[in-house]
Amino acid sequence: MQVMGVDTIRGVPALHIEFVVQGSVFFVQLNDRMDSWIGLKDFASRRFVQDNEEMGKKRYNRYEIYPDSGFYRQQGVDSTMKTSPHPLDDAAFFYFARTVPLEPGKRYEFNRYFRPDRNPVVLEVLKRDTLDVPAGRFPTVVIKPTIKGRGVLADASQPRMWLSDDDRRIMVQLKSKFYFGTITLRLKQIERPGAASAEQR
Repeated sequence: MQVMGVDTIRGVPALHIEFVVQGSVFFVQLNDRMDSWIGLKDFASRRFVQDNEEMGKKRYNRYEIYPDSGFYRQQGVDSTMKTSPHPLDDAAFFYFARTVPLEPGKRYEFNRYFRPDRNPVVLEVLKRDTLDVPAGRFPTVVIKPTIKGRGVLADASQPRMWLSDDDRRIMVQLKSKFYFGTITLRLKQIERPGAASAEQR
């Protein structure tokens, strides 16, 4: 996970975030990437790109999202489609989850996914836990996030997120089930190249 910087999308300053999963297990190779551009002022998605390659099969989707006009466009599709108020995409929800109170035992539902038929997005707070990862030891909050459809946060993937139990809400660990097994991503390091930089990995 990385904040790439601030770009301008149709005249609006937008934070560009990147989420990449790469690896191989036996004969299975995985190279999945999501890029999201989120408006700095309204925290609404402006652009979302999925560029996935699994077992030699490629899947590419690009969406242009217009929160102010209430619609989105998918590359290769002529028509426009209605979007949700204050829309968010898959990658943006990783960061949005960090702004929620996240009290154990609580269930939060949001109708903000940019494709309305896949709402609500659910954040179910399971418990608190202390986790040891390469970056150190962290008190965490364990969350079950689900978005209808395919992807790393799909219900069928049985996703689990561990966020640091402090005001930073750093992603410490993520587990998601794929067709070949379960992938566990653990925090290796946090990089802050400069005092003014928002980059976090």
